[in-house]
Amino acid sequence: MTAASSPVSPTFTGVSHIDLSVSDLDRSETFYTTLLGGTKVLDGRSEHNHLASRYLIHPDSLFILGLVQHDHSDAEPFDERRLGLDHLSFNVADRSSLDEWAAHLATHGIAHSPISEEDLWDVLVLRDPDNIQLEFFFMKPEAASLLASA
Repeated sequence: MTAASSPVSPTFTGVSHIDLSVSDLDRSETFYTTLLGGTKVLDGRSEHNHLASRYLIHPDSLFILGLVQHDHSDAEPFDERRLGLDHLSFNVADRSSLDEWAAHLATHGIAHSPISEEDLWDVLVLRDPDNIQLEFFFMKPEAASLLASA
């Protein structure tokens, strides 16, 4: 079956949530609530699945971030070169928002890259306590128009 003849997939309305495996729930909750300003909405344990989890919600975007600590984790730091998640990127509305995020990170002592300015986007990169790469990402209008025409 070629791409041209493949059936159209059903639609969806956005991302419901993302769960990240973490090594320490308390440390990760502190980091992400400091970073994103989220509020804890769920905190639980599943003996059947051998894990504990917490869910945080960002009040403006309603984005839900799940933090999951597995009982039998290898506890090795995150490495995007392994199969699975490469990084998590948050859209921002404009270039000045990246400056605001850089100031927020600096205020809270969170290490981050300088803002990288590329032809089609600008990006600010940081790592969470388990080394998961996070980005704040501004897609320039030129890139958005390229994607819209694809």
